[in-house]
Amino acid sequence: MKFFKRLCFILATPLILFSCDSGKDQALNERLPNVVIIFTDDQGYGDVGVYGARGYTTPHLDKMASQGMRFTDFYSAQAVCSASRAALLTGCYPNRIGVSGAFMPWAKVGINENEVTIAELLKQKDYATGIFGKWHLGHLKEFLPLQHGFDEYFGIPYSNDMWPVNYDGQPVTDSAAIPHKFRHPPLPLIEGNEKIKEILDLDGQNQLTTWYTERAVQFIEKNKDQPFFLYVPHSMPHVPLGVSDKFAGKSEQGMYGDVMMEIDWSVGEILKALKTYGLEENTLVIFTTDNGPWLNFGNHAGSTGGLREGKGTSFEGGQKVPCIIKWPGVVPEGVICNNMASTIDLLPTLAEITSTKLPDHKIDGISILPLLKGDADANPRDNLLYYYRRNSLEAVRIGDWKLVFPHEHRSYEDVLPGNDGWPGPYKSGQSVLGLYDLRRDPGERYNVIEQYPEIVKELELFAEEARQDLGDDLTNTEGMNRRPIGHLKQ
Repeated sequence: MKFFKRLCFILATPLILFSCDSGKDQALNERLPNVVIIFTDDQGYGDVGVYGARGYTTPHLDKMASQGMRFTDFYSAQAVCSASRAALLTGCYPNRIGVSGAFMPWAKVGINENEVTIAELLKQKDYATGIFGKWHLGHLKEFLPLQHGFDEYFGIPYSNDMWPVNYDGQPVTDSAAIPHKFRHPPLPLIEGNEKIKEILDLDGQNQLTTWYTERAVQFIEKNKDQPFFLYVPHSMPHVPLGVSDKFAGKSEQGMYGDVMMEIDWSVGEILKALKTYGLEENTLVIFTTDNGPWLNFGNHAGSTGGLREGKGTSFEGGQKVPCIIKWPGVVPEGVICNNMASTIDLLPTLAEITSTKLPDHKIDGISILPLLKGDADANPRDNLLYYYRRNSLEAVRIGDWKLVFPHEHRSYEDVLPGNDGWPGPYKSGQSVLGLYDLRRDPGERYNVIEQYPEIVKELELFAEEARQDLGDDLTNTEGMNRRPIGHLKQ
């Protein structure tokens, strides 16, 4: 069947929206724009003011939304750390490039040297490139950012909970109590390719957002006279939560709200720096997150805004994320876009904007530049694959219809408390074959598979095409077009 095109619902006046595309194109061609991507960790769909956050405010993000475009149907490519970051930077479903899950501190794998990151793409146009925050695409030297297109790197190499400290802030000394924690080394802070210090306690975690922000502002000042790509992948609000004295105790939502207020402050500092150096009008700023909230951490986790489940699942709460994009003179102001888009679409979009050559190998992203320019008739992406674990196709979507295949998942609906109250263990569940109309039922509560057999058939055919291309562990299908992960050479 044919699926209706999805439109951007524009809050700006028609005069603003459709004013002279030729003028926009001219602005695009006069000077290459700076690019800023701010990427938070484990933030929920409902954790920004304009997405319904309660108990704290995010004035800078709300203002950014009023000056640009807010997406309501934007997706991470997978609901877990390393996979989602690989997808963002390469424009590929992570399983296409052999990446899954979250790399541990003892992993000997990372992003393959043959993959092309956004930083390497923009190097074709002599962009200065910097990353300040969490990397999580391999902690060994050959996998670190400087070997993959970045000029500068300051941050931690993996998640901030990968250290020998329990979630209550106490050191782990008993290998039998928390075996995986006992194996973790101290959390390293890296400058370039070298460890410059170790983060040993929660006081160090409290400074991460401030440190990343200060370095991002310095990078903007340093490179104000040339095009630059600034990537700020925050460690927060991933647990253990850390917040500086500037925001500790400021929120009605407790520490999670404090952390989100500090992230909003960080966005404000970056936007202020752009304005200070006269770069605001020629900078594309993107704010989004890697996946939904880690719900079994209770009030130390965020909100899905009513979506089903969260991080670690292929339901909407795991992969639908907030996204706000601002680019004065190109992105019309005050726009809510209901078209589907994904983090994998950012690389080809930036390639089109900067007239850079796409990688020779296959990518999965699609340029969403027509959406950014306010083309109400554009619909670049009408389907999405929901892969998880090593290579399991757990759901597919075309238009508003999502077909979920039977698979084991870790449910958050009946989380059992741990001995200290939180975090509790997951309960394993088994999903059934389900069809959901995401326009009417974004929370995936009503399985309508019996009513629409023709739609199920079309989605199953689409899924089989994906299996032949990328494989599927659930059906023991290898897939023809997957590439290897990077392995340690020595």
